[in-house]
Amino acid sequence: MNRRKIYISDRILFAIAAGVLLFVIILLLLFYTSIHAQSSIPKIAAVLLTLIFISYILLCYKFILLPIKETMSVYKEFAKANVWEDMFRLRYPFSKQSEAVIERMKTIFNKDKLLSISKKEAQYLALQNQINPHFLYNTLEVIRSEAIICGLDSVAEMTEALATFFRYTISHLENLVSLEDELENIENYFYIQQFRFGDRLALKIEYDNDVDLSKTDTLSLKLPKLTLQPLVENAIYHGIEKKVGKGHIIIKITMTDERLIIKISDDGIGMSEEKLQSINLKLKGLSLEGREESSKGGIALINVNDRIKLLFGEDYGLYLYSQKNSGTDIEINLPAVRHSGEKWNEEGAS
Repeated sequence: MNRRKIYISDRILFAIAAGVLLFVIILLLLFYTSIHAQSSIPKIAAVLLTLIFISYILLCYKFILLPIKETMSVYKEFAKANVWEDMFRLRYPFSKQSEAVIERMKTIFNKDKLLSISKKEAQYLALQNQINPHFLYNTLEVIRSEAIICGLDSVAEMTEALATFFRYTISHLENLVSLEDELENIENYFYIQQFRFGDRLALKIEYDNDVDLSKTDTLSLKLPKLTLQPLVENAIYHGIEKKVGKGHIIIKITMTDERLIIKISDDGIGMSEEKLQSINLKLKGLSLEGREESSKGGIALINVNDRIKLLFGEDYGLYLYSQKNSGTDIEINLPAVRHSGEKWNEEGAS
């Protein structure tokens, strides 16, 4: 059972009320002792008043002054730019409003920490893949040339597609790219996957704009790089690969006045309701937990979701729909960013 939190401001108000009551009691006792001045009552009243006053002072010191000193010491450390996560767990917040401010600061602190983690992850992946990119590209080009000489056209085509995929993945990880670039990367990635799956795998891209805009306008919209490929990869490996028979992936793109909504659907094995709820709970907000999750071919669902929320705010991100043995839909909700330099706050306003 949760105990009701008593704030320092409440304690001060209680102490003031108790002080007023004590003052009234003292006046009444003084009046009473003046009437019975010849009796022993004045001495008893003096001792009683002394005990009450000392108790009042001690209680104020323990329940008001000490908590204030503890809270102020935390604020002083924060003013010196000494920030650590536990400092947001104040035992004695001043008021409900100040506690709300602390919670807001904690959210900002976690966002900065998450952004730092995401950047470090991206830098690590870049370093891991960029040990020597020129060596990688040159090696793939040699393989492609040898394949052409030997008449192995399919090997040459796959090698060229692989080089293109690596080039897109490795370069400029932090930049926003156009939807057109992302879709071209998906088609190239899908082409590589077809060497493995053959006719078992089919891809379709659909457009359904709610506003009167051309396909060119839609394709020019900006989104974080490598948003789509990890999700398509997830659909292949966790949905279609485990399915018997042919699998289909449909990417449906919808644009409204203010939003870009991309739905990636597969007709794979789907997932249980329990697992679906667990994933959507993780995707609901930013979290420092579960960041070890990753897919073999790219950035994990949680990482993609966190990057979107960090860039554009809590109103955007991923949401999953799924039914066992029927398939899964991943809905990506993004702002309609037309220029890379556009700024977005948490409410998604430019």
